[in-house]
Amino acid sequence: MLASMFVYGGAMALKSPGPRAQKAQPTADLIKKVAPELPVNGSNLTRLNGAVQLAGGLALATGRFPRIAAFALAATLPPTTVAGHRYWDETDPAARANQRIHFLKNMSMTGGLLMATLDPDPHKKFIGRRAKDKVTEAASSVADQLDHIRS
Repeated sequence: MLASMFVYGGAMALKSPGPRAQKAQPTADLIKKVAPELPVNGSNLTRLNGAVQLAGGLALATGRFPRIAAFALAATLPPTTVAGHRYWDETDPAARANQRIHFLKNMSMTGGLLMATLDPDPHKKFIGRRAKDKVTEAASSVADQLDHIRS
């Protein structure tokens, strides 16, 4: 579920950078000052970020290199969030509140992704299956104990 936002957002950024590119332009300008030979603009940065998010989201969703995917996604969120949800620059109270919610949501997602990088067994079974296995194991244990008591 965590990956779905990145798959969708990454695909949309690749397909149509639009307003995201405008928000990324100041970052592109800073990069241009440091490395003027690079072909950097807001659209390129937006598409690059979108490609990383799409690939990382698909990898996370399918369980392919989940720790690396989670780390790559976590690395994309802070700069995206600072560029895209600058609630401190908003003067309209409603827009400010909306941007603050998105900012905090993205920071929460970053925390979740960083926690996913620490998962000791990223290829373990789905939580529903693990719960079912525990119930089956407990039922078997109870049955064994009842058989022991009866004997």
